Amino acid sequence: MLYFTLFWSCLLLGQSLPRLSKIGNKDVLLVNNAPYLILGGELGNSTATSKASMSTVWPRLKELNLNTVLVPIYWELLEPEPNQFNFDLVDELIHDARTNNLKLVFLWFGSWKNSMSSHVPAWVKTNYKKYPRAKDDKGNSQEILSPFYRTNLEADLNAYTALMRHIKEVDGKENTVIMMQPENEIGMLPVARDHSPLANKKYAEPVPDHLMEYLLANREKLNPEFNSIWAKNGYKKSGNWAEVFGEGIATEELFMAYYFAKYTNSITQAGKEIYPIPAFVNAALNAPGKAPGVYPSAGPLPHLLDIWKAASPAIDFYSPDFYNPDFEKWNNLYTRQNNPLFIPEHRFDNTVAAKAIFTIGKYQALGFSPFAIEQNPNVELKPKEILLAETYKTLGELAPVLLSQWGQNKIKGVLLDKENNTSTFILGDYEFTASHTHNLGWDPKAKDDQWEQAAALIVQTAKNEFYFLGFGTSLTFKNLKNNKTVGILKAESGHFENNTWKVFRHLNGDQTHQGRHIRAFLGTVSLQRFTLYEYE
Repeated sequence: MLYFTLFWSCLLLGQSLPRLSKIGNKDVLLVNNAPYLILGGELGNSTATSKASMSTVWPRLKELNLNTVLVPIYWELLEPEPNQFNFDLVDELIHDARTNNLKLVFLWFGSWKNSMSSHVPAWVKTNYKKYPRAKDDKGNSQEILSPFYRTNLEADLNAYTALMRHIKEVDGKENTVIMMQPENEIGMLPVARDHSPLANKKYAEPVPDHLMEYLLANREKLNPEFNSIWAKNGYKKSGNWAEVFGEGIATEELFMAYYFAKYTNSITQAGKEIYPIPAFVNAALNAPGKAPGVYPSAGPLPHLLDIWKAASPAIDFYSPDFYNPDFEKWNNLYTRQNNPLFIPEHRFDNTVAAKAIFTIGKYQALGFSPFAIEQNPNVELKPKEILLAETYKTLGELAPVLLSQWGQNKIKGVLLDKENNTSTFILGDYEFTASHTHNLGWDPKAKDDQWEQAAALIVQTAKNEFYFLGFGTSLTFKNLKNNKTVGILKAESGHFENNTWKVFRHLNGDQTHQGRHIRAFLGTVSLQRFTLYEYE
């Protein structure tokens, strides 16, 4: 009911642009006035550089059951000469996405892509006196535009706003483009901060008043990693960067984070003034034990998000890119302070299907997106691609049910492996125990040193009715309100057709272990509806 109330309210208000909203206690992306779940994939960096290179990609994206594709837009190709814009690639992408019934998230490869300024136009690269580079502590210029120089910002901003004007003109009614990512994996290398002349001047100046005002106003809810830096120096309220936060590379990273964020905010805000669709910024995660400057420093990382939030109010949320195994840890860090979770980039490995289910189930994330989704578009799908395609198809079918319960504490997700092979959670009156199916002891692979990841998403649709989506997971139950034994009243596998549940098979006997649990084994995605009851 909430889903349809929100839908009609948006229509009556005349709002149509993609935007973020709240359902219950969770954020949701609205597209065409309806809640939308991104089942996405990001293209490799150079795939969308010509119509020819995309010709075999579109069929592969449909084969994988995506509803959204994340696509780079390259400053160097958009503006090959100053103020001479070529929108052919943009128009082709929008046209072909519509033809294939896909939505787009554009990734602006502007001043920075993976820290470097590799995608700026030649006329920017070669005129380094007008468009200064960041410098290391020895005065060596880097392949990184400095965020401290107005000429750099103005050039990027001019191109980005031209892009947003064009998107508004050609897509303002269709809403094929649903979000923007200004810049990409911003970060400073090979030292913690820029040592160019203007950067040095700014570092010696007082910390900006509005940043101090933000920190003081939000002192009780600052993230602990940042708070500890400020606390260690006595919570100073005025002075230059070293005086307020202490000498060292931690402060130098805070300094760079502020100016990277301020620069990116200027671009984002200018774009939104033209065409106000959601915008987010992604981060390359820092590796454990690495110092600022060794990893790409000063991007929107968890220990820096207080600085980013203060300096970039036009940015809607901040997102992690995943190339490390600590998936749940980083997601927990990114969902603090009510930051909506979206995974725009994850290494396309054997874990992506499980993590897509888990991310949407546990965090009610806006969506999920493996990187280089178009791998080998001319060959048959690999097992990991087949499993992802099945997962996206099933999630797409279940999406209306999921979104009808969004933000109501009626959706849970689990991610299981050998080290973390059980998980307990509560839905309504019931405590659920989810267990990796290898715990049943029926599969010889249970003796392996590592277990394939398993995942499940469970959504409650009535007091004792639930849907289960996943693989490699079994569920058992107990009622928290009484001492009665909980049994399975009815279980069935099936699918949705035009939002109507269609039973494929009634499950009992061996398929529920004689009524002991709901389960689905590894290797294929199962969608089930089940009802519980109590007896004594």
